[in-house]
Amino acid sequence: MVNLYRDTGVVLRTHKLGEADRIVTLLTRRHGKVRAVAKGVRRTSSRFGARLEPFGHVDVQFYTGRTLDVITQVETVDAFQLPLVADYQSYTAASAIAETADRLSAEEGEPVLKLYLLVVGALRALAEGQRDSSLVLDAFFLRAMSYAGWAPALTECARCGLPGPHTAFSVAAGGSMCSDCRIPGCVHPAPEVLDLLTALLHGEWPLAESTLPGTRRDASGLVAAHLQWHLERQLRSLPLVERRARETVKSGAAPRAGGSAARTPEGQSVSGQ
Repeated sequence: MVNLYRDTGVVLRTHKLGEADRIVTLLTRRHGKVRAVAKGVRRTSSRFGARLEPFGHVDVQFYTGRTLDVITQVETVDAFQLPLVADYQSYTAASAIAETADRLSAEEGEPVLKLYLLVVGALRALAEGQRDSSLVLDAFFLRAMSYAGWAPALTECARCGLPGPHTAFSVAAGGSMCSDCRIPGCVHPAPEVLDLLTALLHGEWPLAESTLPGTRRDASGLVAAHLQWHLERQLRSLPLVERRARETVKSGAAPRAGGSAARTPEGQSVSGQ
């Protein structure tokens, strides 16, 4: 039928509609962001309500409606939500990933295949739990910014292109800066911080996983500041992201809900680092 179509997508968020329905926002492989109504999914008798929870990777059939499409069938591809909701650190990182994907796919119906693949890969890595969730989140942020054309300059000057490494970094200017182009308000991250960002951007995981917690914390602050500068607004989920290293969890230390506020190089507050 002409009015029916199928696609594979990740559930980014849901909203209640009426007494039993939900509006589900998905990032799909071929149709980009799709907002559709799932009728009756809030009833206990719903056949596929549990499959349309955030972070679910699903195969969906839609019926084209006048204002919003309607979900008519759902099949689970990957149940990422099950392991993610069981671990606070992974859950908060996944929430930040979903919110970022929602912001970067502003136009509904516009294909964003690379962003879709980035989201699926990041959620799969979090669900498998083999890598530190903070590193997975920062790697996603960097690659998503590269997709959007906002990748920070890490190995060359953001202004003149002079090969680095350089000691100054400015979020407003776009990344590393040489001594001639350096502007007021630059910070001076340790060389290990820029090496970690480069490793995360290019998927060099052995190097990334060998870094110290302090280096990861400083890198996270730069990544979050850079992303929110270009989004021109803060991510609501970022203050909840937990940046503890997993070794701390294993040692029996008490969990810490949420992160502390940090300052960006331009003096703006960035929460969650």
